[in-house]
Amino acid sequence: MNATNGGITVVTAFMQMQRGNDAAFAFEQESNFWWLTGIETPDWWVIIDGQRAKSWLVAPSVSDAHQVFDGSLSNDAAKRISGVTDILTQDEAMAMLRDLTKRHSVAYGLGELPYSEHFDFMVNPAAKKLWNTLERTFNDVQDCRLDLAKFRAIKQPDEIAAIKKAIKLTMDGFKLVKQKLPELRFEYEIEAEFSYYFRKNGAVGHAYDPIVAGGKNACTLHYDANTDRLKKGTIVLLDIGARVSGYAADISRSYSVGEPTTRQHQVHTAVERAHKDIISLIKPGLALTAYFLSVDAIMKNTLIDLKLLDSVDDEATYRRYFPHAIGHGLGIDVHDSLGRPSEFVPGMVLTVEPGIYIPEEGIGVRIEDNILVTQQGHVNLSKALSTSL
Repeated sequence: MNATNGGITVVTAFMQMQRGNDAAFAFEQESNFWWLTGIETPDWWVIIDGQRAKSWLVAPSVSDAHQVFDGSLSNDAAKRISGVTDILTQDEAMAMLRDLTKRHSVAYGLGELPYSEHFDFMVNPAAKKLWNTLERTFNDVQDCRLDLAKFRAIKQPDEIAAIKKAIKLTMDGFKLVKQKLPELRFEYEIEAEFSYYFRKNGAVGHAYDPIVAGGKNACTLHYDANTDRLKKGTIVLLDIGARVSGYAADISRSYSVGEPTTRQHQVHTAVERAHKDIISLIKPGLALTAYFLSVDAIMKNTLIDLKLLDSVDDEATYRRYFPHAIGHGLGIDVHDSLGRPSEFVPGMVLTVEPGIYIPEEGIGVRIEDNILVTQQGHVNLSKALSTSL
């Protein structure tokens, strides 16, 4: 309300998306809407009037047929979950928005997703559909996505507690799988162990599609087919996180299948060392530009030590073997926006995930931990999980 100077903000839930023929995918809520309301069902809106410090929920219209097959969120349940006491129909909401134009020329909503032009999938159309509705109603519509990202970047104590629970469950899953690894034969068996363990212990499930990448598959960064046989003498890269109470964990470890080779040991040890050195940099007030320069220096020297890079000036070769960012924000979204900060701030949660990928050798190693920035420095929330090969 303060960020919009008492303006009108209207944010929508996601809509359900088709899976195949007449079936929908399992629903996952738009994270900004969930952060504002806690509601986990599709097609709801929230209207926030900063001038009057008041909010309304807008309920979707649910047909009798859908009510029978799928059920719906009752108004009483929506009030209890969100703390918003007034609920409107879609028609009532549109009438109210038209009335609000008498006092507000500007409305705030969720604009285009940053970098969506690089996506290889269809963006959920709900936000764009509401944006178009607001443009037809108000003289000016402005994007509040960055403001919400800045607020969400600084985690509150209950959010940190939920992230810690997700991390603890994920670490326990890793420990179980590493213990059972000698008896597992396929990538999908590892995935199944995590899936069973997460659901059995009360998690919604995976916070993202799990990556179980044996051997050369680890050189495909977002490999998620998880179908191949595990081969002795290779490394399997696991990038997995549970979702608990709406918040995600995101942890990576690389484990040997059978006895590791000298070269595999060498690469894994180098990534472990870089991982530790990079985490040690994190503290409040550190400029991100300085952090990224230090990360590049550490990773380039690591590649030079492994005889994969001859010069720190060879950017093309550097990015061949370390092609992704060193990390990202973590929260409701597994890739949570940090709101374009210039420096680390206490309350941020982020990942640190150095990796080295050598397609010609069939080796891919990534080690990823989840870090909380504190007033004094940082806490590695997943430090209790060994990084050993």
